[in-house]
Amino acid sequence: MHVKKIFSLEGKCAVVIGGAGKIGLPMAQSLAESGAKVYIASRSEANFQPAVDQLRAENLDVTGISIDQSNEDSVKNVIKTISGEYKVPDILINSGCSRPMKRFFNDTVENWDNSMEVNARGMFVTCRQFGNAMALSGGGVIINISSIYGLVAPDMNIYKGSSFETEPDYPFLKGGIISFSKYLASYYAEKKVRVNCISPGGFFNNQPEPFLSKYIAKTPLARMANHDDMKGVALFLASDASSYITGVVIPVDGGWTMI
Repeated sequence: MHVKKIFSLEGKCAVVIGGAGKIGLPMAQSLAESGAKVYIASRSEANFQPAVDQLRAENLDVTGISIDQSNEDSVKNVIKTISGEYKVPDILINSGCSRPMKRFFNDTVENWDNSMEVNARGMFVTCRQFGNAMALSGGGVIINISSIYGLVAPDMNIYKGSSFETEPDYPFLKGGIISFSKYLASYYAEKKVRVNCISPGGFFNNQPEPFLSKYIAKTPLARMANHDDMKGVALFLASDASSYITGVVIPVDGGWTMI
């Protein structure tokens, strides 16, 4: 098969939950640029519409759709709506993430529980519903977004002198996403649903000094991730270029986790 065909997503239907965010948007863009019809799914139209407008201005086939990833009926309705409008989704990218623990390690147990309710339950509900739908339609691809903090512990030194740090629920969830993705890869393998994980490093978002300098100094490629860094890996895992790959985690981190 010609390499252009291997990477093509013509005729495919993709759903990117959290596709309006810093990580999800370039992934949604990449899939659409490769020929997929892409649905950007967020809790509200106010969240997804600017991203949809941006990509439509580039003549890409992108639609917004509302979803509550922690509500099973909402997820079922999204799959039903998309299947009726076009087809059963071939690709799911799970990039949505709620981060309620704004006081970090000193935040409340209630906010921890809220994080689990939205993030952990949402991962289970979306993967099960989309995975089952894909299995019944002959196969598909699920890509779950973890983090370098699902692979290694945070280096607390890089946060010194800054007004923020990493929340305790975040590495808990991101590590769990990797293990859960491997479980799903095993569970769905015979039904031709591949499940893989991407673990991005820090994404440049105009972070303040001294965090930015410390982060860059610790990263072998000496920079933070940017928009285009997310596009190629998403396309690779979504396309037939990775048709013999399932149950893996790919760090996109400038070398952070190798040292």
